[in-house]
Formats: sequence, structure tokens, C-alpha cells
Amino acid sequence: MSAAAIEQPFDDEPFSLTAIADEIMERHPGYRVEIIGGHLLVTPSPDAPHARALTSLMIPFIAAGLHGEETEVLQNVGLWLPSAAEDYVIPDLAIVDADIDDHLVENNAYDPVCFRLVLEVTSSNWKDDLKTKAVAYAQAKVPVYVIVDRKHQRLHVLTDPSGEQYEHHRPYSPGETAVLPASIGAEVTLDVDQILKAAQKKAD
Repeated sequence: MSAAAIEQPFDDEPFSLTAIADEIMERHPGYRVEIIGGHLLVTPSPDAPHARALTSLMIPFIAAGLHGEETEVLQNVGLWLPSAAEDYVIPDLAIVDADIDDHLVENNAYDPVCFRLVLEVTSSNWKDDLKTKAVAYAQAKVPVYVIVDRKHQRLHVLTDPSGEQYEHHRPYSPGETAVLPASIGAEVTLDVDQILKAAQKKAD
């Protein structure tokens, strides 16, 4: 997806990136605006295959009992980033501790300590998910980062954050089964072929 044009919403008045982000979302309903490393990342509304892939992914997580008393399976919930005062990111899907409501930081973003897993389904701005967000999530010490890479037809599982990177990065190809760390709260395996097919446009 291409980035929306960013116009200065104020004249000579002091402004913040958060205020600009709010202005963009007001002018472009459905757009997702994130602030990573002091930079605005603007993404238009996802397409149907993107949403279909997320639904396919929620099923094994919920079936494993991850949406219950100890953890929840949530879409599009803000994660506060420690890299800068206004930084936050909105993962497509997340496994979070059930007491997440007690850990609101600001701007509808929550302390990363609540997040056991974050997941992104790529769009045309796939480099952001593979590079920019991988650094951001590692810096926030999110234990597991999963990427459904529609561009290269891969599913990536990144674990063990250290500094600005994950120590372990395992790409999976169609036909393989991805086994997620039990640290997320349950034993979960993902059918890579099924997920990647769900993320593709249906044939006419």
C-alpha cells in the first residue's frame, strides 16, 4: 500500500507527531497511522485477502485456548514503543496478557510487557514489516514476531529479541508447518500453505 500525502495541519502553532497522526486519520478514515523512530508510517485500509488471512490465523490461536482468562487474541491494538516519547505501533494481530487494560501508557497504546506475540500480514509496504517493525518489536522486547510475507510467499517466525534484532529468524515455505514457542501460552502450529492461500486474492 502506498503512503498518504502528509499535509501540515497547523500553521505557526506548536505541533506533535501524535497531532499530525490524528489529523491524517480524521482526513482519511480507515487509514492506520503509526509512529516508529520518530517517523510517521501511514497505511491505507487492508484488502479482503489481508483480513481473510487474519481470520485464518485467529482460529488456531483461539482453538488452543489463548483467548480466555490468562491471554487474549486481539487485532489492531496499540503497542507503545520505548524508542521515542510519541512512538507506537499497531500490529495486525497480537497475543496479550488478559490484564492488558491495566497497562495503558498513552494514545491508546499499551506497555509492550503485555504482548507475548505480535503478527503482521504484509501489504505493498512489505519492507516496513520485514525491516522497520522487526527492529521496533525487538527494541520493545516482544518475545515472538510472526510475519505473513505475501510478497515472497513465506511465513517468518522471529524469536529472542536482543537490542535491535531477533536472535532467531526462521522462514517457512508453503507445505511446511510453523511451530510457535510455547511461551505464548499454548502449543500452536500454523499451516503455512493454508495461511498463504488465504492471503491471496481469490481466482475469478
